[in-house]
Amino acid sequence: MSPLRRARPVVQLSAHRCGAGQDRTLENTRVALDGALRLPVEYVEFDVQRCGDGTLVCFHDDWVWVGDRRRDLAELTFAEFAARAPHFLRYDEVLPALVGHARAHIDLKFSDPAAVVDAVGQAVAVLGADEMIVTTLDDRTVRVVRDWADEHGHDLLVGLSLGRRVRGLPLNRQLRIRASELLPRVRILNSRANLVVANHTLARLGIAAFARRRGLPLLVWTVDTEDSLRYWLRPGRAWLVTSNEPALALRVRAGLERSRRAERRRGLEGSEP
Repeated sequence: MSPLRRARPVVQLSAHRCGAGQDRTLENTRVALDGALRLPVEYVEFDVQRCGDGTLVCFHDDWVWVGDRRRDLAELTFAEFAARAPHFLRYDEVLPALVGHARAHIDLKFSDPAAVVDAVGQAVAVLGADEMIVTTLDDRTVRVVRDWADEHGHDLLVGLSLGRRVRGLPLNRQLRIRASELLPRVRILNSRANLVVANHTLARLGIAAFARRRGLPLLVWTVDTEDSLRYWLRPGRAWLVTSNEPALALRVRAGLERSRRAERRRGLEGSEP
């Protein structure tokens, strides 16, 4: 192929759980968010849960320890949640913090349709639809958001996440879930997802090829090792990569870009008469 071929776009980066790295206590916290905003990543990813009083919080799990019991967030007021997890951010704190710094990668962990629409509408009002993406494991939630976006004239990317945890589920259910992920055509069509979101292992097993065939952007999560980052950050492999190690990912991407520029220079020199 000619060295003068059209260059493929650089793969973008999303700082997973506000770029907390391997320290789970920092996930979705102000410390992690401030660190991510100092990096030239294109997106910052954060999880959104809903407390029982309707307050949206940046938190991954749908439960917290209360004494020696696990209590669902849906049963707790924000004050009760904050008493157990005071260092986590509220949703309405994160959105304005991103303005002018990075786009929002909003991973919804709840599925009440009215609450979902309200949360997405709030983000669009603060950031604009072109400065955010929405991802979720729930097919119905994808469709709710896509239908809402179309109704209001927003060109919003909404992704169906493939690769949910199945450990502990009955074997037949595990197999059904994985089959629906490895062959996701029906789910993508029914949910109206316009962004394919896949665990990096499943992406290599065919989901990346599916996204290319359908002409859909591909988001790959969560890529943390240097070898895996080197694979997925090659232009054309994905549209966006989510990483717990955004600083490492940026170094790998910069190294790939330097190598690509050097290769193009050598190609141009070799093509001179």
